[in-house]
Amino acid sequence: MKRIGILAVLAAMVFGAGYGVLTAYDYLFIFGRMWETPVVRPHEQPLLLAPTGTVPFAGGEALWRQSADEALLPPMDLAGAETVAAGLVAYRRFCTPCHGNHHDGNGTVGQSFAPLPTDLRSARVQAMAPGRIFKEISYGIPAGRQPALATTISVRDRWHIVAYLQSLDERP
Repeated sequence: MKRIGILAVLAAMVFGAGYGVLTAYDYLFIFGRMWETPVVRPHEQPLLLAPTGTVPFAGGEALWRQSADEALLPPMDLAGAETVAAGLVAYRRFCTPCHGNHHDGNGTVGQSFAPLPTDLRSARVQAMAPGRIFKEISYGIPAGRQPALATTISVRDRWHIVAYLQSLDERP
């Protein structure tokens, strides 16, 4: 019984010493443990302010989404050879999995959809205004399977894709 008492006292002393070392580490050194870092307690120091002009107050996605299709104009010449070539590259990267190499909706991923993705060389798509195509790529088609890609594809690449799609011939 006396041995158990001595072991209990020794265990309590070891635990107390360990607790004392950890407490000293937390409170006496500037590098402390994780709960002592400024990342966890961010409001103890004044917050930094964003530089002027960092947060846009005009233009951008919200304005484009609200504008009429005819009012949405591209920032480049859509008929330019360089723009169309850049559109082909962007199309292959972002659109081919669903719409396919032949623009008919038979891409590797698109084959699993019912109905198939839109044929991009159809009369309906080829007759669309550039702004309408840009908006459907950017914000999706509400009743269709086209996802909103505004957060995936840059604005410039979306316009390049529009240029490429408008350069295609209508499917007979």
